[in-house]
Amino acid sequence: MILALVKRNLKLYFRDKVSVFFSLLGVFIIIGLYVIFLGNMMTRYVDQFIDDQTISSSLMRSWIMAGVISVTTITTCNGAFGIMVEDTALSRMRDFKVSPIKRWQLVLSYVISAMVVGLIMSLLTLILSEIYIYVSGGTILSFPALLKVLFYIFLSVFSSSALIFFIMSFLKSQNAFGTASSIIGTLIGFLTGIYIPIGNLPTGVQTIIKIFPLSHSGVLLRQVMMGEVVDISYIDNNLKIFLGINYQVNGEFLSNLVHFAYLLVSGVVFYLLAIVVVARKRSK
Repeated sequence: MILALVKRNLKLYFRDKVSVFFSLLGVFIIIGLYVIFLGNMMTRYVDQFIDDQTISSSLMRSWIMAGVISVTTITTCNGAFGIMVEDTALSRMRDFKVSPIKRWQLVLSYVISAMVVGLIMSLLTLILSEIYIYVSGGTILSFPALLKVLFYIFLSVFSSSALIFFIMSFLKSQNAFGTASSIIGTLIGFLTGIYIPIGNLPTGVQTIIKIFPLSHSGVLLRQVMMGEVVDISYIDNNLKIFLGINYQVNGEFLSNLVHFAYLLVSGVVFYLLAIVVVARKRSK
């Protein structure tokens, strides 16, 4: 039963080409901004720390692509959960209630569908990113690095889908979903430190970014993808802080284990909170 519902949700999502496009709109905006002016601006800054311009350009391509992949995990999950909001808005839930489908099966199908969409679209973005990096003369991922990236993508999708599920559990209309999606699409580039590098922001804003779960997947992906260009342990600490390659808290860099745990725990917490919200709706 759950498998049939997941297939139904996936068909509805991929059938709506406009929805798919808008779920990737944030990615297109980031790439466009990078190509137009962010790329040159960021490369000029990195040149202050790295003498070889070829390496600095390659580093920045890997930096932006890591951010793009990270953003994709949340924007595509958001688009997939639009099916849940649509079913509620169009009163399809009433039809499900009179069917043999149990409430938890229906909810679980939405979650699984969102994660599958997030994984598919993120993997597609990874492939396109690697093609872009290769064609532009950059360094593509080695097999061990690729395995790490795939694991981080899965972890990011898990955390992102939990956060979006929690937000969408409050929405009942397609207008509300459209508004929420617009806000998420607008803020996501700032909250992951892509539009403006985290080191260029006030301390308070940096703290907000560090609290935002998805930014931690950006850190993990940057370390792996940029680490294919140059050993990041040799990169100047000021540059690491500025670009968000590492997060500094109380004068110390956070370890990868902390980033991993933050994504995992935040995912579990937001899923539990979403379940509570959905359960309360059912009891009313």
